[in-house]
Amino acid sequence: MVILGEEILFPNVETANADGIIAIGGDLSSERLLLAYKSGIFPWYNEGEPIIWYSPDPRMVLFPNRLKISKSMRSVLRKENFKITFNQYFEEVISNCKTIYRKDQPGTWITDEMQKAYIKLHKTGIAKSVEVWQNDELVGGLYGIDLGTIFCGESMFSKVSNASKVAFIYLTQKHKNKNYKLIDCQVYNEHLASLGAEEISRKEFIKTLNSKI
Repeated sequence: MVILGEEILFPNVETANADGIIAIGGDLSSERLLLAYKSGIFPWYNEGEPIIWYSPDPRMVLFPNRLKISKSMRSVLRKENFKITFNQYFEEVISNCKTIYRKDQPGTWITDEMQKAYIKLHKTGIAKSVEVWQNDELVGGLYGIDLGTIFCGESMFSKVSNASKVAFIYLTQKHKNKNYKLIDCQVYNEHLASLGAEEISRKEFIKTLNSKI
C-alpha cells in the first residue's frame, strides 16, 4: 500500500488492490484532486480515517448516448413540476449531499475537509453542480468534477421522488450536446444502472480518459 507524502503524485492505477484502493494519505489540495481525477482516481473515506484513494475495477460509467429514460420518467419530465438550474448553488448542493439521510448508510463520507476542498474546486471552475427545484425549494441535485470531455459524478441527493434522476438526466443530456465521452459514476449503483449506466473495465476507462478524441 502506497502512503502519500507532500509530493503531488499517484502510483499507476494498475497497482490498486482488489478493493480498488491505490494509496492512502496526502491531502485534498486542488492540485492533488485534479491530478487524481485526471488519473482515474478519487478519494473516498470516513471521518477520522486517513484519505483513501480509489481506482476501482470495474468502473461504473454512463455513455451519454446510452441514457435510458423510462416511460414513467418521460411522464415526470413532461409535467414540468421541476425547475432545473446549473452550477448556481454548488455549496447548497454539497451541503445537502452531506446531510441527507440515506437508508442503510450510518453516516456521510463527505467530511468537512472534503466539503471545503470541493467548494474550493468549484470556485476555480472545476467542480460543478445541477440543482433541482420544486415550489422554489431545492429538492434534489448532484455535483462532480468537470474534466472537459468527462464529467466525474461525486454525489447526489433527493428530497422528493425522482429529483436526483431529473438532475442526472439533465446533466447527461447537457453534456451529450457538448460531445462529452462519458459520465463517471465510480462504482455500481442500481439507481444509475436503471438510467443506462454500466460497468466497464478500469483499462477501458483509463483509455477513454486519456483519449484526445
